[in-house]
Amino acid sequence: MAQKITPNLWFDGIAKEAVDYYVSVFPDSKVVNTEYYPKSTEEGLADFQKDLAGKPLVIDFELAGQRFMAINAGPEFKFNEAVSFAISCKDQEEIDYYWEKLSSVPESEQCGWCKDKFGLSWQVVPANMDELMKRPNAYAKLMKMKKLVIEDF
Repeated sequence: MAQKITPNLWFDGIAKEAVDYYVSVFPDSKVVNTEYYPKSTEEGLADFQKDLAGKPLVIDFELAGQRFMAINAGPEFKFNEAVSFAISCKDQEEIDYYWEKLSSVPESEQCGWCKDKFGLSWQVVPANMDELMKRPNAYAKLMKMKKLVIEDF
């Protein structure tokens, strides 16, 4: 069965750069399809879209088997921490890998959350997070961490 809900990410003219980066970070990832803006107003391009002529409009891609869409649009909307994507990691090595690749805004790091160079928020967490949170003082320990360190729980 096809995926019923597909997150659509809005970028300010850099969708291809972002998609190429994400596909390079996550195993089992690929670009599925790219649709382009028309090259001229005669082909349907609006005057306000002239800077996007011939550039990707929508890119369908998969990250670790999860389908996403990226749209190249304008500066009207930005990512914020109200939406994030959680990465379930099998061990500390995997946490370290994703943290190194995705964390680009040190001041936004807290409790396993980080923000990448495109402004998208990620939660880099161990797969057994529910088990770790049952340990004594787990919440207090979590609140002191930026990148999660399993042995510190």
